[in-house]
Amino acid sequence: MTETISQQDRLPRIGMVSLGCPKALTDSELILTQLSAEGYQTSKTFEGADLVIVNTCGFIDDAVKESLDTIGEALAANGKVIVTGCLGAKAGKEGGATMVAEIHPSVLAVTGPHATQEVMDAVHTHLPKPHDPFVDLVPGSFGDAGIKLTPKHYAYLKISEGCNHRCTFCIIPSMRGDLVSRPIGDVLKEAKALFEGGVKELLVISQDTSAYGVDVKYRTGFWDGKPVKTRMLELTEELGKLAAQHGAWVRLHYVYPYPTVDNILPLMAEGKILPYLDVPLQHSHPDVLKRMKRPASGEKNLDRIREWRAICPELVIRSTFIAGFPGETEEEFEHLLDFIREAEIDRAGCFAYSPVEGATANELPGMLPESVREARRARFMEVAEEVSAKRLQRRVGQVMKVVVDKAVSLGKKGGVGRTYADAPEIDGVVHIQPPEKASKTYKVGDMISVRILGAQGHDLVGIPV
Repeated sequence: MTETISQQDRLPRIGMVSLGCPKALTDSELILTQLSAEGYQTSKTFEGADLVIVNTCGFIDDAVKESLDTIGEALAANGKVIVTGCLGAKAGKEGGATMVAEIHPSVLAVTGPHATQEVMDAVHTHLPKPHDPFVDLVPGSFGDAGIKLTPKHYAYLKISEGCNHRCTFCIIPSMRGDLVSRPIGDVLKEAKALFEGGVKELLVISQDTSAYGVDVKYRTGFWDGKPVKTRMLELTEELGKLAAQHGAWVRLHYVYPYPTVDNILPLMAEGKILPYLDVPLQHSHPDVLKRMKRPASGEKNLDRIREWRAICPELVIRSTFIAGFPGETEEEFEHLLDFIREAEIDRAGCFAYSPVEGATANELPGMLPESVREARRARFMEVAEEVSAKRLQRRVGQVMKVVVDKAVSLGKKGGVGRTYADAPEIDGVVHIQPPEKASKTYKVGDMISVRILGAQGHDLVGIPV
């Protein structure tokens, strides 16, 4: 036994930090899956690792600072750091070198996003792999789906990389490239493995979920012995079938409001996928949307939302917006506030415009003072929270299905969960009170029925029934 333990101690250990959005998280999962397949162990601390990988975000200034600070911390604590992710793709000010290499020249290697092989090549150079990937099974993985960094009862499913839009405030296409859709057979194979591994909630992500398959002209793929088009409608139909076999949920994120999305609403009304849409609207005024180079106008968006709710009254919409975009007038901002009220956006987030380096919006006339941008963001959130609170009040008295994220003493002392209206990390939660019957227990990942007793801010309070 002593010999076995000492051999384990000698296995190379790698620390991993994953920053930014869920799409970056899935990149980290792929890297960790490959590392585990090759026999590397993971370390929860910088000091306990032989090497550290930092998956960065480079979207807004705060994210860039967080990424650079994390790289600095890893270098100070460990000294051997490989950098990947969106910030890794940003050029430095001197030309030639990357921003990361200019600021932290001692990093071992720098790659851009979704660069698993490049990261593995760098790891192999500085920390040779301990054994062949085909020798041992990967512990703690979901089979074909690999290793996940999320809790075992929910997981992200990335269906594509990149984006074909050129929004003026965004630099993601310059870092992640144009849209590249994954083969539908591969996507469904991963989804099946996740469900079979116990995942109860699958969160579909990409840069533009509605555009899935556009790059391959909706090419026909194969799944379960039959042809299936590489298209959002067919994908959600098949995901709904898989989820039904396991009593699980399917949640859609980053859904642009194209007319094709209308075809998804009947699936939501029929309970095949969750009646929840994460739609990145960004603004409502047509002139601001034009300056942003967004793919739809505000008026069409409002009409479309009304049509969606007519088809599926239980639909919950979350969205993000930008306040204080260059040239935004007070009238245009008031238009946005009116839109939030009329569209009754259930969950809304808002950023004060931040001049991201490399974004073409920085060259637009009418850059507003930071104080005005921040004041408008605060005004927006005040209205958005009023709308959200009003929408939440409709839940009081209802009995809703809740997925459990936390259970204290098997739920006897209460817990925390989420309804279909709440995505993990970004929306509200349900604070579950101790059950009236002592025999009533539940654990993390269970789906339970909860009577909603009240609303507190963005959250609900309920009791198991």
